[in-house]
Formats: sequence, structure tokens, C-alpha cells
Amino acid sequence: RRPGNGKAVLIQGARENNLKDLDVRIPLGQFICVTGVSGSGKSTLVDEILSKKAAQLLYGARDRPGECDAIVGLEHLDKVVIIDQSPIGRTPRSNPATYTGLFTPIRERFASVPEARLRGYKPGRFSFNVKGGRCETCQGQGYIEIEMQFLPDIEVPCEACHGARYNREALEITFRGKNIAEVLNMTVEQALEFFEAFPKVRSKLQTLHDVGLGYIKLGQPATTLSGGEAQRVKLSTELSRRATGRTLYILDEPTTGLSFEDVNALMRVLHRLVDAG
Repeated sequence: RRPGNGKAVLIQGARENNLKDLDVRIPLGQFICVTGVSGSGKSTLVDEILSKKAAQLLYGARDRPGECDAIVGLEHLDKVVIIDQSPIGRTPRSNPATYTGLFTPIRERFASVPEARLRGYKPGRFSFNVKGGRCETCQGQGYIEIEMQFLPDIEVPCEACHGARYNREALEITFRGKNIAEVLNMTVEQALEFFEAFPKVRSKLQTLHDVGLGYIKLGQPATTLSGGEAQRVKLSTELSRRATGRTLYILDEPTTGLSFEDVNALMRVLHRLVDAG
């Protein structure tokens, strides 16, 4: 067991929902797990009281925290990060590359290719979200939605770009033999090898790999990710940021739906985070 940093957050007199005048001490600088039977008030304590009160104090959030007498010790924190299983985006345009910030250095790398510079292409040319490099037939989505009236709408691959999302000019630019669509179709594990010599890209890929997401594709639509996968994408994004040493990370049931191997990978990352302070 780690000694922690000697500081703690103390919740006094929690009495929201099923909680009845409960006092809880949460040590800082440690890996804390809140457990209990269904309906015992775990989510109320962590989500409704602790996280909302911390967000109110640190960010001026307006959500009303759960009832308690006081919370002491929040002055030891300068950031609270809530990592849940909500989607990283509600449209197919959002994907692991865009959410983690990977897409920016990748587009910059393509814009630095001699042929791209000769044509005057900027990084924006390699975005499927804006005019220039995207396929205008499907607006960079890679598919066309067909209205079926009384049946659910269906999606078919775009006949112009065949699902690549980019126009011919953008796809003519290659980096190490691959165009931008082919790179977005790579798995994290494949991209790690492809960008091995580029630390700015590799570091973000490595954190995705470390949380057990080596199999997902960089351009995989956010709508196809499970709740557990979305949560781990969020976790990897936070891990790639500079730590302040005063951050409270709150994870909601992070092992739900994970295999034993994925749980072990996640635990290694979380322990590494705690060891880093």
C-alpha cells in the first residue's frame, strides 16, 4: 500500500439519497476504490457529492452538489477529471485520432511532404471536416445516407470516394507510402510502428496502446466505440497531458465489459499514474 502524500479530502455529514449522515475520508496520492452493494450510495457519494462539489469550487460549475455538512481538503486540488463511459462524440466525424489530438500532428506531417508543400497544401487540406481535401459528394463522411421513409435510414459507401472521405487531390499526397485515408484506417498498433520515428505522434499512440486499445483504428467513428473503449480513450488523453500533481481522477466502473487482459493493462496504467504523484 502506498503511503500517499499525507493529505486527504474529508466529506462530513453526507445525507443525499441513501446516505445517512456519513463521514468519509479520502486519502490523496493513493489509488482509492469505492465499493458496496447495489443501492448503498456509492454513485451518490462520488458523483453527486464529491465530483460536483469539486467542479463547483474549481471551475464554478452550476450543478447542485448532493447534501452534506462540509467537504474539507479540496484546497489541495487544482483539477478534477471525471472519466466516465459516455461517448467521446455523437457523430461519426469524431474518432480516437481527433479526440486525443493525434489528428493535428498527423495532418501537419502530411502537409510537410515536399509534394504537398509544392502544391501549397496546409494541414487543413487533410481534414475531412472542412472544404478543400474532403470529398464533397459525402461531405467527408465516407458514406451516403439513404432515407427509407417507414424503415430506418441506411448508410451506403460513397461512390465518389469509396469510403475514403477525401478527394483525389488529397489522396495523391503520401507519407512513407501511405495516404491520409490509409493512415486513419490503421490500428493503434500498426500506427505505432509506422510513426516510430516521430515522438510527437508516437507518445499519444503509446498511451492508447497502454490502456489496451491497440486494436482500434485511428479513424474509427466514435459511434462504434463501446462505453469501456470510450472511457479508455478519455483516460489515454488525460495521461498524455502534463500532470500537475494535484489532480483528482474519478473513474466510473472502469473495468466494466473488459477482458482479464484488458483489466490488467488498465491497472498497470492506473498504478503508473499514482506512482507519478
